[in-house]
Amino acid sequence: MSSITSTVSTPNSAANYDRTVVACFIGYVTQAVINNFMPLLFVTFAATFGISMARLSALITVNFITQLIVDVLAGRFVDRIGYKPCIIAAHVAALAGLLVLGLVPPHVSDPYPAILAAIILYALGGGLIEVMVSPIVEACPSEHKAKAMSLLHSFYCWGQLGTVVISTLFLFAFGTGSWPVLACLWGVVPIAGIVMFAGAPMPRIVPEGTATMRFIDLARRPVFYLMFLMMLCAGAAEQGMSQWASAFAESGLGVTKVVGDLAGPAAFALMMGLARTIYGVLGHRLNLTMFIAGSSVLCVAMYLTAALSPSPVLGLAACAITGFSVGIMWPGTFSMAADAMPGGGTLMFALLAAVLLVCVFVVRRNASARRVEPRS
Repeated sequence: MSSITSTVSTPNSAANYDRTVVACFIGYVTQAVINNFMPLLFVTFAATFGISMARLSALITVNFITQLIVDVLAGRFVDRIGYKPCIIAAHVAALAGLLVLGLVPPHVSDPYPAILAAIILYALGGGLIEVMVSPIVEACPSEHKAKAMSLLHSFYCWGQLGTVVISTLFLFAFGTGSWPVLACLWGVVPIAGIVMFAGAPMPRIVPEGTATMRFIDLARRPVFYLMFLMMLCAGAAEQGMSQWASAFAESGLGVTKVVGDLAGPAAFALMMGLARTIYGVLGHRLNLTMFIAGSSVLCVAMYLTAALSPSPVLGLAACAITGFSVGIMWPGTFSMAADAMPGGGTLMFALLAAVLLVCVFVVRRNASARRVEPRS
């Protein structure tokens, strides 16, 4: 454990907050599981339960809207109730959703309401986890908070990659009918989070001697709108390309849609996780502002390459490298916002997360409505 958290904790405080930081890492893996597992089952649900793809797509909308509502409301109740009970409750909700998904739909006459209930449960947990783990890690004593934030967000990428790969291999080995067992097995991740957070100390989210900012206080700060804009750009840049990852893999590698759905997003997530991990390890040698600026230039170049290149293979490479270029944007903006507005606390992180979630939802809906195959 110390080898992981030595990159994020000061020498005097590593023993106190190692468990807290690792628990937050597990929290992001939990969110990756609940966001990425069910879409892998859509074809199975359609074939087994006769659920239309339109109704299945609506489940994604319910997931995002539920998380958005939690993001908006979290700033009102998390500070009042306390971080530890809320973060543990978030993991309990995620666990409950996965168990309901695995245990109920196969045994009821109409599985759709059961699937919907499972999504609402784990989306409640996912929304809370999203809002809380970033301010917790930001508040933990650290010499390089931007490194800690980047490393934290890399665990979502590794969780996404692990969810897709492990789920695919499991279903291939044991058959698609084994998905209820797999849903329950994924419950091990939030259980680990519950255990870790139960014994972890919680840092003071707003530094001592700093007044907690209200919404009106944030709204009066021009830098808040800059952070707002940066989150919009980060979400659009990340989701805009990730929605094309499968199509680029299909045409670039000449593979089937099923393989493309795995190879494209996997390459994108791998490169994004790599960027966040690199900054998480080497961030003390890098200037965050310059790293974000350089990543932005690289992102524009890769978008132009993907859009204008006649080569499908080059387009796929540009798609993957875009994942690297957007890796630092989200965690970097969180760190810059925390530095600029140390009294922002839960409310600031919740508002920024809500902005990103809205952007993700809009881009995905637009991509679904307008998607065409890239040039071959």
